[in-house]
Amino acid sequence: MRRREFVALLSSAAGTWPLGLRAQQGGRIYKVAIVNPVGPTSRLSDPKHPLWIPFIQTLRDLGYVEGQNLILVRRSAEGIIGRAREIGAALVRDGVDVIVVNTTVLAKDMMGVTSAVPIVMAASVDPIGLGVVSNLARPGGNVTGFSNQVGPEIDAKRLQLLKDAAPKISRVVFMGTRFDWDSTNGRALRSAAETLGVTMILAEHTPTDFTDAFALLVRERPDALFVAVQPSTTAKQRAILDYALERRIPGAYPWRQYVDDGGLMSYGVSLPDQYRLAADYVDRILKGEKPGDMPIQQPVKFEFVINLKTAKAIGLEIPTFVLAQADEVIE
Repeated sequence: MRRREFVALLSSAAGTWPLGLRAQQGGRIYKVAIVNPVGPTSRLSDPKHPLWIPFIQTLRDLGYVEGQNLILVRRSAEGIIGRAREIGAALVRDGVDVIVVNTTVLAKDMMGVTSAVPIVMAASVDPIGLGVVSNLARPGGNVTGFSNQVGPEIDAKRLQLLKDAAPKISRVVFMGTRFDWDSTNGRALRSAAETLGVTMILAEHTPTDFTDAFALLVRERPDALFVAVQPSTTAKQRAILDYALERRIPGAYPWRQYVDDGGLMSYGVSLPDQYRLAADYVDRILKGEKPGDMPIQQPVKFEFVINLKTAKAIGLEIPTFVLAQADEVIE
């Protein structure tokens, strides 16, 4: 076989190889970091993680495979003040191509150590108000991503659904931070509660300390539980759900992973979808787009999920008209 024919055949064969294998033959290996604010770093490797697994799977679908052309660096600040900036500085020294975070505060921490490495927010709240960007449509700088922030009516809607599902409730504990309680959403929620004849009681916690919040739950013995859109609560998700089940009280949660794990109902942004979209943003950045030119997108998909097994376990019969509104009913 002549040399020219051999090269042509080799090139044709290479085009059919898996992307990862082609990368191993000399293509670039990308380094992407994912950073959590709380919880153990080991949880980021959980093959059943409800959020980072959709992110990683989407990267794979886009051609980025761990151990082949992708190094995925997993880090968590584990709720320790100052740890996030230390992590960010180490990631910059390590030469990561993109840093992916899931809170606005984490994005700001990463901005404090680099203005060059792109930062993608898989989830955020009020990035303008917290000084991360000045414009959602064209953020500029090195930060872009997705916002969970919607109008204050979303929490009011969740409370309405909870009241429809359990009409007898009158005292509802709001588990969140002082910021959540005093925010625009928090004020709108309390206004809606007044209209519905519901008394809201704040079970305040910090991002890392839930001691007082759980003590209040035990002391107040509420009729129902309402968990704020607060990423730090995910670290205590199991304890929150166990409390609601043991006390046989209904709970309304911000995201469906609570319901998948035994919570009664959730209404809010589809976080797995946002994490998938965040992976797409990472792909676009790795291909050369500038984060500052990529808009910070607002949520477009919401979902209402009910767990009928939990309803039966706590002795609650959910009205048919409420079930009819659900996007998914777990039986």
